[in-house]
Amino acid sequence: MEERSKSNKSSFIWLIAVAFIAVGLLLFCQFYFGSFSSSSTFYQNTRINGVDVSGLNKEEACAKLSQSLLENKDKVSITLKNGDKTWTLNGSEFEIVGNFDDALDQILTGNEGNIFENKKSVDSIKSKGLSINLPYQSLYGGVEEKIDDIVSEVEREPIEAKVVFNPNQDEMFKLSDSENGIKVDRPALDEALNEAFASGDNYTINIPFSEITPEKSLENALEKIEMRSSFKTNYAKSTNNRKSNIKLALSAFNGLIVEPEQEVSFNKTTGSRTAENGYKDGKIIFNGSYVSGMGGGVCQASTTLYNALIRSDIEIVSVCHHTLPASYVPLSFDAMVSEGYADLVFKNNLNSPIYIKAYGTDTEAVVEIYGAPLEYSEIKTRSELVKVLAHGGDKVITDKDGKYSNKVIYKGEYYRLKYPQEGYESKGYLEYYKDGKLVNKKEIRHDCYPSQNGLIVEGSGTLEEGMTLPASNVKYINPQKVTKETVENAKRRWNVN
Repeated sequence: MEERSKSNKSSFIWLIAVAFIAVGLLLFCQFYFGSFSSSSTFYQNTRINGVDVSGLNKEEACAKLSQSLLENKDKVSITLKNGDKTWTLNGSEFEIVGNFDDALDQILTGNEGNIFENKKSVDSIKSKGLSINLPYQSLYGGVEEKIDDIVSEVEREPIEAKVVFNPNQDEMFKLSDSENGIKVDRPALDEALNEAFASGDNYTINIPFSEITPEKSLENALEKIEMRSSFKTNYAKSTNNRKSNIKLALSAFNGLIVEPEQEVSFNKTTGSRTAENGYKDGKIIFNGSYVSGMGGGVCQASTTLYNALIRSDIEIVSVCHHTLPASYVPLSFDAMVSEGYADLVFKNNLNSPIYIKAYGTDTEAVVEIYGAPLEYSEIKTRSELVKVLAHGGDKVITDKDGKYSNKVIYKGEYYRLKYPQEGYESKGYLEYYKDGKLVNKKEIRHDCYPSQNGLIVEGSGTLEEGMTLPASNVKYINPQKVTKETVENAKRRWNVN
């Protein structure tokens, strides 16, 4: 019985303690939560954009703010400065929009943070007062757009230093100066603008900004540029017109900077070979014969460029060979160009730019390729003769239309229009060397230069009685027979293996 009585007594004491705790919590919550719960009127000493809204409800505060904005907006004059540039915002230029309902609701509610923080905030407001500047975007229409325009004038991207290439100067490579960019601190600017519009008077703001330094550093860029390859061909015996055409075509590439992955077309770079563009008449290869044509000699410029490029390990996208071998390079290393159907196209397959210097002297076409150091100590070319293609000898045609009447008139009179020429099948190789040792090689070309028959024209007229013709000095040439000696002569002539 005694133990049961003690148990009942303990339970009663415990219930009384719980009751006291509950009452305490209730009083605590009433005191704290009640003191900062949502209010229908603003606390005393509350000012919004300088307007006293103490004791006003939201509707009354809205009306008073709107009236104040209308009365004072023409007095607003804000000057924004950046360096020697200034912009002026006049209140008279803008319309009042008064979109501040949400902002006033937030001020009335005052329920951000935990209860202890809010309790302290409410106490502070009641004792010291509250002064708030509403965002200018909720007061005036059109201001934000004008600020956006001003910011766009102030801001600028950083300017990276870049390599300046002057191929005709002794110091071909220089670095341009870099320049920091400017980024406006928009939150800080908006805060200053809110204060300025709230002041309702003349106000000057130095636009806050930070400088942005260029991301890339080219401090040692010039040290990483060197000559990757060079190539030259001889045209000492060419006509002045042909030399002029070669120099003009090369000049289109002189100083050219080719960025990584960029493709370059010879025909597009040089433009049309016309008199208007400065080209002159010269000999060109057409259908296996040398004929007169505008821009004759340009193929020597493209061939010189091609050979410099492959020695620089630059990717060749497209290249064509002539119908007749070019005398200035070995077989399988020519590069014919012709508008409409033959072009030299290359692509910078490196991770950095390449720089082209191209020019002509009185005797030579020269191309030099500069860029990052070549992976190999040297890249050489090698031409291989696969076989000689025998020509079919001479073909005789009759001048029935009198086209060659200044050369032949009668039957039995002959004039050679063209000599027969043997053809060739050949291959081109690149050989890669490091420290004087061959470390790699690859076939890059397999070409066929067709053989060409000779062409003799004979007159069509009939000799009158008593007429005789002098002996012809045109010797008929029979179809060719390829011998071991023929092959060896071809190798020597074209400098091939």
